[in-house]
Amino acid sequence: MGEEKAPKVYALRLGLDLIKPALTQFGEDYQGLELVGDLRLNNRIYVAAELGSERKTQQSEQINFTTNGSYIKLGVDYNFFNNWKGMNNALYAGFRLSRSLHTHQVNSYTLYQTNQYLPIFTTEGYLTGERAQLSSSWFELLFGTKVELFPNFYAGISIRMHALLNNNQPQDFGNLHAPGFNKITDDNKFGAGINYTIAYAFPFRFKKEKTKAE
Repeated sequence: MGEEKAPKVYALRLGLDLIKPALTQFGEDYQGLELVGDLRLNNRIYVAAELGSERKTQQSEQINFTTNGSYIKLGVDYNFFNNWKGMNNALYAGFRLSRSLHTHQVNSYTLYQTNQYLPIFTTEGYLTGERAQLSSSWFELLFGTKVELFPNFYAGISIRMHALLNNNQPQDFGNLHAPGFNKITDDNKFGAGINYTIAYAFPFRFKKEKTKAE
């Protein structure tokens, strides 16, 4: 009789980042949501992704503007933690290649006056209005941990460092914010962020073929 090998167990973990709904609830000028997921290939390697959207209004120097768009992050995590039997916790490092698609709406800006001391704000100048769809791309290096609170139910936290790779600039207006990346400046192409996630894992397995018959 042939000997059947044990099936290999995978797990698809899906959840969301809790920070963005909290900021949406308590912030007047922000709306955001991020879904997270990873696929466990073995005890060390996870293929991971985040998909999110943000809408944020802010004042930057002399311009008040609203950024609205979505983003996707794809990458791999490596688990350094040696679990005891029955444990599924993780202490990991990883990377993401990320891209956003968004628009900027200039709500108002300050007019330059040579003979007045008080600034004049306008909402009807030639700079106001929506800019065409823009895009930004960046690389993320992250470190984090995930703990199994209950069977298949996980809480996680990660710290992320961003490096901007490409930044599509609109006409007459700098691309000062990208969903998923946060603030962008001409002098600094780097940034940082933090995620706090809740997720549920869905285990599944593929049945392996039998070994050769005796």
